[in-house]
Amino acid sequence: MEEVLAILINRVDFIEKDIELHYEMPLRMHSRYNRDEILTALHFHHFDKKSSNREGVALNKELKTEVLFVTLKKSEKEYSPTTLYDDYAISESLFHWQSQNRASPDNASGQAYISQHILGRTILIFVREQNEDEFGNIMSYVFLGKADFMRTSGQKPMNVEWKLQEPMPAYIWKESGKLAVG
Repeated sequence: MEEVLAILINRVDFIEKDIELHYEMPLRMHSRYNRDEILTALHFHHFDKKSSNREGVALNKELKTEVLFVTLKKSEKEYSPTTLYDDYAISESLFHWQSQNRASPDNASGQAYISQHILGRTILIFVREQNEDEFGNIMSYVFLGKADFMRTSGQKPMNVEWKLQEPMPAYIWKESGKLAVG
């Protein structure tokens, strides 16, 4: 029995981790959450009012925290041509993300990303492979944790490279260089 347990423990390729923020956070990195759980944990939803946020980004100005909701596999059936953003893992610690179409290095939206540290803004990334699984169920997001701005290119949308403060768990990262949430 001990040998079997040792083998199984060695096969664990990720561990849920606590995250340190300047506010209380019940979510753990590398765990899965649905959108409502994320919005509740980050004070967008309240007992008396549910947030109407349906976009791929959500900014809580009081917490100085922006959440990026990333769906990796997008189809023209589910997304308009202007929202087929090209998001993917570059490495275990680097993530390529395309901003919303209004963002440019020359406007406030784009400058907020570029000046992330000056503004004291926290970026949290949540990813899922696609909108629905093979049974038609809405897929949950994997919490990748905090990300730091590295560089950008292009505009409307901007191509932003984020460095994750904690490497992605092994079950997400594939040798191909693309993220495949398992």
